[in-house]
Amino acid sequence: MTSVQSLFDLSYTNPRGETVALDQYVGRPVLVVNTASQCGLTPQYEALQQLHEEFADRGLVVLGFPCDQFAHQEPGDDAAIEQFCTINYGVTFPLSTKVDVNGKATDPVFDFLKERTGGLLGSTIKWNFTKFLVAPDGTTVTRFAPTTKPKTMRDTIEQLLPAAG
Repeated sequence: MTSVQSLFDLSYTNPRGETVALDQYVGRPVLVVNTASQCGLTPQYEALQQLHEEFADRGLVVLGFPCDQFAHQEPGDDAAIEQFCTINYGVTFPLSTKVDVNGKATDPVFDFLKERTGGLLGSTIKWNFTKFLVAPDGTTVTRFAPTTKPKTMRDTIEQLLPAAG
């Protein structure tokens, strides 16, 4: 069990090795997704990018966390992953370095998210593209299954955003 009270108490490392503090997103909804480049769900990158483009101006933050824990579907290094996402899906939302989402080396972001949500089969993440929508308070987390299409999350995201103006 973690003593972290909010997602905004944490940070991650970007593909250039820089630490990115999540407190810069206080007051904004954050969609965290464990991703993989060689998965049947990989085309979700395109839909995640669409959410990013549609809602970034209203505050939504989309963050991709590449993970190689499921059937070795993210074999590349951080630079290769970033290049793949940009070239194949036009991804402009931030990515982290490759992380573990389960086990002893679980990234603290995923420790926090799993502690806040659990899942159908417990808190363990079962596959790539599990999605976590963190409310602007940094503590309320909604978990979505890997097969949940990002576009079906639009209404839930909209409820967390300020009205379009």
